[in-house]
Order: sequence, then C-alpha cells, then structure tokens
Amino acid sequence: MDRTKNNTLKIYLFVFISFLLGTLQFVFVGILDKVAASVGVSVSAAGQLMTSFALASAIGTPIIMMATAKMDRRKLLLLSLAVIILSTISTVALPGFGFMIASRIALGIGFGVYGVCAFSIVEKLAPEGRKASALSNLAMGFSAALVIGIPIARLITAAYDWKVIFWGIGLLSLIAFFAVARAIPATQGEALISLGRQLALLKKPKIVIALGVTFLMFISYSVINTYITPLLTSLMPTIEQQISVILFGLGVASLIGSKLGGFLADHIGAARTLVCGMAVQAIALVLISIIPGSVIVTIPLLMIWAIAAWTAGPTLNFNLISIAPEASGIMLSLNNTFVQLGFAAGASIGGIIVGSSSLTAISWIGAASVALAACFAAFSFGPAVRSQARKQEASEFVTEDTQLN
Repeated sequence: MDRTKNNTLKIYLFVFISFLLGTLQFVFVGILDKVAASVGVSVSAAGQLMTSFALASAIGTPIIMMATAKMDRRKLLLLSLAVIILSTISTVALPGFGFMIASRIALGIGFGVYGVCAFSIVEKLAPEGRKASALSNLAMGFSAALVIGIPIARLITAAYDWKVIFWGIGLLSLIAFFAVARAIPATQGEALISLGRQLALLKKPKIVIALGVTFLMFISYSVINTYITPLLTSLMPTIEQQISVILFGLGVASLIGSKLGGFLADHIGAARTLVCGMAVQAIALVLISIIPGSVIVTIPLLMIWAIAAWTAGPTLNFNLISIAPEASGIMLSLNNTFVQLGFAAGASIGGIIVGSSSLTAISWIGAASVALAACFAAFSFGPAVRSQARKQEASEFVTEDTQLN
C-alpha cells in the first residue's frame, strides 16, 4: 500500500511538470502581442517562436530517442529537464530575437524527449488496472496549461512583464529536477522501432490519408490558436482587459471538447465524431470571418470552435490505431510528429498572412484547411461511418423487436 501511494505521488510530480511544460509550449498564445512589442519584431515574426518549437519537437525528438534508445530513461529524463531549464532561462536572459528562436528550438527538443520518457516511466510506476488512468492524468497536465497557465500568463504580463513567467517556470522546473533526481528510480531503456519500419507504414494509402488529416487539422488549429490574442484585439479592440477571461473560457472549452469527444466516439463512432467535429470547426471559422466582430457573436463562435477542435482531435489517435492495430506505438509516434508539423506549418502560414493581409484572413485559412481535412476524413473513413450506421440501425432494430415480443 505504501509503495502504491509513493508511486502515486511520483506520478503527480510528472503531472505537475507536464503542466509547466504545457504552459511553456502554449505561453506565447496568450502574450504574443506583448512579446512582439517587447523585442521589437512584428506579430507575424513573433509567431515563428511557435513554429521553431514545433519543428524542433517533430524532427529532433525521434532522432534523439533513436540515438539514446539504450540509455537509462531516468538519465535521459534528467538530461531533457536540464535542457528545458537552460532553454527557459536563456529565452529571457540572452539578448535578441535570434537567441529566443534558438532557445525555443532547444526547448522543443527537450519537451519532446521529456514527453516520451515521462509516458514510459509513468506507465511502469502505475499499478496494473490503473495504467490508462495514470497516462490520462499525465496528458491532462498539458491540457491544464490551456485552462490555467495561459490566462495566468496573460495576467502576469499585464501586471508585471512577460519575462517574469519564464523566470518563475525556470525556478519551478529546477525544483522539479531535484525532486525527480531524488524520487525516480533508474529505468532501463528499450530499443525503439527502426526509422525504416516507421517509414514503411507510409506506403499504405489509408495511413497517408489519416496522417494528412492530422496535418491539415492542426494547421487549422495552429493558425488560429497562435494568433488568437491579436485576432481578438483586432476584432474587438475594447476587450483588452477581458482577454485573460476569454482565454480561460477557451481552455475550459478544450476540456469539454476532450470529454465530449470520448462520449460521442462511444455512441456514434470515432469516424463520425471526427468528421462532424471538423465540419463544425469550419462553419464556426467561416461565421467569424463574415459576421462583424462583436463580443456577443465572436466569443460564442470561438468557444464552439474550441470545443469542436478538441472533440475531433483525440479521435485521430483512435482512427490511426484502428487502421494499423499491430503497430499502434509506431502510429502514435507518427501522429505526434504530424501534429507538431501541423503546428509549425500553421504558425508559419499565419505569420505570412498576418504580415501581408489582415488578421481576420487567418480564420479563412483555418476554415479552408479544416474543411479539406474533413473531406479527406469523410473519404478515408467513409466505410467506417457506414459500418457504424449499419450497426446502430441493427442494434435499434433488435431493441425494437425485443420490446415488441
């Protein structure tokens, strides 16, 4: 019992670190305009801080993990935390925008390696029958950053300076580093699946289409999410003081969407949930583009968009695993890479649009990207949707027949 309780405390330590890292990943979403003004660059240029992070995580993480496959996971975890701490401090300690970009690249790699190690160690610490719950809690640590971390970051920036956030997270991460070094036992590394075997899966059309859906959907999400704060102030200039509250509301919407996605996937099928979720995103973004900005209209539409995005997002993993259940680990790894590539592409495209056109144009780009993803998904998962419908009709028929008898 004592050992189980001790392991539970260790798992919650990882959840706390995940919250810190989730805040680091998304922090510029809430303060992008302030950061741009502080370092003397345009909002579109500042948006590339998200691009550099995502690209580094997508490309650097699998390379580092393959190079260190046999390394003790505890040592690799501590090394990744050390990189995270140093890159967090260097983001605000070193002068110039170039050093900020370099720091975000290092942070992206450290973030990705930490995620792999943390999931591996937590899976071993969790007791049988509660492993899925433990891993879910770890993922919730990242999600909590959207609900708590980003709005708090905006409030701190308004009251003090955005750099205070990084100094604070750097200090907390240093404390967490020593806590991990003291509490987490050595964990033997495992040989990863070769890159050749991973790439071989990309020869299957269904998998390519599914990963394409992931890529397009996260382009749409990133192009809006990265520039959400300047978009809000552009559409509604009078709501500067309420932005923290709006960001908190969007974070809550993301949690609602995650829960709703699981519920709908169980009742109407993952394929239907995915396609419908992306269709709702596209409609909400189009309405934001064509209806004049007002708090009464824009905020509810953004809430609907956030709920739909997080409803569809988690079902992507389920669909990929269902396509290749014999290689679920590889599929999840590939999907994560395409998620990060989508984040990077979305931030880059958004930066180009913001620099050459109006901010409201990004909602059109987001709508077009997710609508295209919905079309690909409907085509790819069409048989699954029809199969689910037939099963549901058959179930209803059996129920009605039973009641009549």
